[in-house]
Amino acid sequence: MRLRQLRTSAGLTGRHLAEAASWPPSKISKLENGRQTPTDEDIRTWTELTGTEGETEALLASLHTLEVQHAEWRRLLSAGLRSHQDDLAGIDAKTRLFRVFEPTVIPGLLQTAEYARARFAETVTVFRVPGGVDDAVRARMQGQEQLYRAEKRFHFVLTEAALRYRLCAVDVMLAQLDRLVALSALRNVRLGVIGFATRYVVAPAHGFWLLDQDLVTVETFSAELNLAQPQEIQFYAGVFEQLAGVASYGGAARAIITRVIDDLAAEAGEAGA
Repeated sequence: MRLRQLRTSAGLTGRHLAEAASWPPSKISKLENGRQTPTDEDIRTWTELTGTEGETEALLASLHTLEVQHAEWRRLLSAGLRSHQDDLAGIDAKTRLFRVFEPTVIPGLLQTAEYARARFAETVTVFRVPGGVDDAVRARMQGQEQLYRAEKRFHFVLTEAALRYRLCAVDVMLAQLDRLVALSALRNVRLGVIGFATRYVVAPAHGFWLLDQDLVTVETFSAELNLAQPQEIQFYAGVFEQLAGVASYGGAARAIITRVIDDLAAEAGEAGA
């Protein structure tokens, strides 16, 4: 790591640097081995004590780039759900081609208000962030206006599992599936569904969004990954083409969705009997 190089080039041991900075000795090891993320002040102290102040701005730029690339949910959501939705809206407004693969959930651009509410409620529970669910839902619904802009194109690929996972009440899911059928008829929306009987070429390991040729976003349990390197974008574009290539479209996709609707409706009927 660059920090270790600066320290050793300055002829300092970890203990000497820790003493000069009034830090516990373990902090040096943690920073050098990536077990602790340095603050801006840590970077400035490090370069000052190693006599490498000329490296400060480059190190700070690298640190801030890393924070964007690996953005922890607790930090992203610290200002509330609505704030993050507004940030996403700004990115989406600039995007002309959306390529989205989701194996688990319905993508936000296709969600009904109640399905979105269930997703945001889960986020509040998991991360214990400020509420604001109603505001976040309104922001997500406003963002869906982009689906009706002729200059934008959307290619969604979902798995049948995403249509069947019990992430909300049955009546909410039924309404959500109806919405998918309706949105699949939009001229600038291409909706593919990979049925359970389909043979995969690439395993549906996780969801991701390709935004133009500029950015890939991946959501993990703990963070949002934002990948802008050309090789990463090219790689994910290839993965998307493989997944899209085995999906069903048009009437065949709607047939899968309708089958799920019929199964859920029958279950709801039995439960109400």
